[in-house]
Amino acid sequence: MFYDIQPLEQREKYKEYLQIVGSLSNLFSDSTTPYLYYRIAEKMFCKAFEAKDLSRGDVSYDAQKKSLGIGLKTFLRGNDKSLQKIAEFNRDRELYNHLSPKDKIEKIAQLRNARLKFTNNLYNIDDSIYHCVIRDKGKFFIFEEETKKIDIHSIDDIKATKSSIAFNDGIYEYSFSLSKSTLMKRFQTTSFKDSFEVEILEDPLEALYALINQDKKITTTSKMQGTVYLPLYGRGKMVYPSSGLNQWNAKGRVRHPDEVYIPVPREFHKYNPNFFPSRDTIFTLRLPNGENMEAKLCQENSKALMSNPNKALGKWLLRDIFELKEGELVTNDTLNLYGIDSVRIDKIDDLEYEINFAKLDSYEKFIELFR
Repeated sequence: MFYDIQPLEQREKYKEYLQIVGSLSNLFSDSTTPYLYYRIAEKMFCKAFEAKDLSRGDVSYDAQKKSLGIGLKTFLRGNDKSLQKIAEFNRDRELYNHLSPKDKIEKIAQLRNARLKFTNNLYNIDDSIYHCVIRDKGKFFIFEEETKKIDIHSIDDIKATKSSIAFNDGIYEYSFSLSKSTLMKRFQTTSFKDSFEVEILEDPLEALYALINQDKKITTTSKMQGTVYLPLYGRGKMVYPSSGLNQWNAKGRVRHPDEVYIPVPREFHKYNPNFFPSRDTIFTLRLPNGENMEAKLCQENSKALMSNPNKALGKWLLRDIFELKEGELVTNDTLNLYGIDSVRIDKIDDLEYEINFAKLDSYEKFIELFR
C-alpha cells in the first residue's frame, strides 16, 4: 500500500494538516465528529506527500505518486461496512437504461473498467489504491485498499430493486443506484493504517481572525492565466471519419496514420480571441503525464490545434491513450466509452499551456457561458 512506506516526516505533516482542518469543524457543524470536506482532503494529501493532484481532470483517481493512482475518500465510520460512491454514469443512460438488470450491471462494469484503463494510460499508472480518511467521534482513521477492475465474468448475487442493483464479483460488493446513476462500493474498514485524535476548537472563527491579523504574508496568487475547453468532435457533436481525430483518413495527399488535430471552432475564437498565440506560433503543451509537446494553431481561421511534428499528437491520443490500431477510426462510441468528449486547456503563460481530458458536454457547457 501507500501510507506505510512514506517518510515519517511526510506522514506526520499529513496528520497535522488533517488535525488543523478538523479542529475548525465548528465552522460547519456542532457535531463531535470532525468535519472534512473532500476537496480539502485531496489538497492536503497532495501537499503532504508531494503527489500530483488529478482532481480537476475528471478521471478515475484524485492523485498520483510516481506510477501509483490514488482515489481519495472521506466518510463517517459507522458500522465499518460503508457503501461509497466510486463512479457516476449519468451521461451514459442511453447505453444501459433499456437492459435487463444483469446486462445493465455488465455494461456498467465495462464502462468502469474502460475508464480505469483510460486513466492508467493517460498518466502512465501501473497500480492503484483507495486512500480513505474515516471520521469518528474526536478521531480520524486512515484506511487503504487496492483498487481493482470489476471481474465481469465473476459477477454474481445480483439483487435488483426499484431503486438499485446490488452485486459482487467475488472480491468486492457493489451497488448501482438507478436514480442517481452512481456506482457504489462497500468498504470493509476493520483494519486501519493509522488513527489519531482531533481536538475541535470551540470558536474557530476567532482563531482564524487572530491568525490573519498576524504580521505574516499570505500568498493568494494563482499560476494559471485562464482555462478553456475544446471539443473532440465536429459540427453536430459528431466525430467525422476524415477530419479532427481522424484527419489521417482524409482524401488527397498521403498522410501519416497518426495525423490528427483537435478542432478549434469559430465560435471559440469569437469569445476567446487572445487565449492562444497567433496562427503557426509554436507553444508548449504539457501533457497529463508531465511530458511536453510542441503545438500550434493551424489551417484556415486557426481551426485546428496540432502538434509539431503533427504525428506526435496522434501517437499520444490514438495509440497511447485510446490504444487504437493504425487504420482504426475514432467514433462517438469511443469517446462515450471513456466518458469524455472535450479537452481542458489551462494557460500558464503566453507560450505554455496544459491539456487534460474533460467529461461529456464540457465544451458545450463552457461555450454556453458566452452566448
